[in-house]
Amino acid sequence: MRRAWIDAEETVSVLQQCVLAGVCRSTIYAQQKPPVIDERDLLHSRLIDEEYPRHPFYGSRRMVVFLKTVGHTVNRKRVQRLMRQMGLAGMAPGPNTSRSHPEHQVYPYLLRGVAVVRPNHVWSTDITYIRLPRGFAYLVAVIDWYSRKVLSWRISNSMEAIFCVDCLEDALRTHGKPEIFNSDQGSQFTSDAFTNVLTREGVVISRDGRGRVFDNIFVERLWRNVKHEDVYLKGYATMGELMVGLTEYFAFYNGERPHQSLGDQTPQVVYQTGIGGGAMIVDKFGGAGGGTPVPLRSTGVPPPAEARSTATAQTKAQTEPGQRRPAATEVKCPA
Repeated sequence: MRRAWIDAEETVSVLQQCVLAGVCRSTIYAQQKPPVIDERDLLHSRLIDEEYPRHPFYGSRRMVVFLKTVGHTVNRKRVQRLMRQMGLAGMAPGPNTSRSHPEHQVYPYLLRGVAVVRPNHVWSTDITYIRLPRGFAYLVAVIDWYSRKVLSWRISNSMEAIFCVDCLEDALRTHGKPEIFNSDQGSQFTSDAFTNVLTREGVVISRDGRGRVFDNIFVERLWRNVKHEDVYLKGYATMGELMVGLTEYFAFYNGERPHQSLGDQTPQVVYQTGIGGGAMIVDKFGGAGGGTPVPLRSTGVPPPAEARSTATAQTKAQTEPGQRRPAATEVKCPA
């Protein structure tokens, strides 16, 4: 607090000001020095950043091995520090990594087994980081599950909730409102500022389950496309360049880029016509009676309930006490 009293523009010397305020002079001069940039840290951060989307389950130990294979011997503590600065962590269970804030309301995941059959049925959001030469930028987007259209996006140089709220407000103002809105359990999305907007609009809130990477798979695939098709190729140097580049990319993504999962149509066409999209996340591992695999590509029509129930009944009939239940690929579904 007292360091803020020191002003180099005053007629009184900095030395005398420090004596009067009881502040060590070295702390004042230390603040004026620009931070030292370690070029090795930048190189290692770039390599980790490029490897993580390919193997998101890599923790610090495996990243150390990866860096060694590409010719960089780095100890684990350095890798841990770099991954922590980039907000990266291996997708594996850890102690208390998903503990909810005691003052934030807990919402269940509502989309398992729900067929998304029209635009504005389900929206979801997430945050990713983008590496810049002198730091990081954070990107948030809101996507429509049925059409995969990016409805709104924002970038920021901090992880505060305000830019996520601004992105949500823009999507609601431009495209109406969804029936269900899904997000992960990040503090930006569990904050009162964010949830109050959804509650005000009467939107049902859904949250990803702990450790379930497929619960928000469509946004995760968007991040992979953004980074591999644009960010890694262009190597943006500043926030201004990033803003211009992402504006061009998302216009291309929505209006020109054909999506195989949409029958080679664009998200804009599918969103406007309401034909050719769709999505459904089915619990593959958690159900007591098994389940069908996660259909990550759009079919436009959800799997018939009769076929699923018949296949499950056949599976149970073929299983005797103490016998392994056949895998999904071993069960013949009726035509």
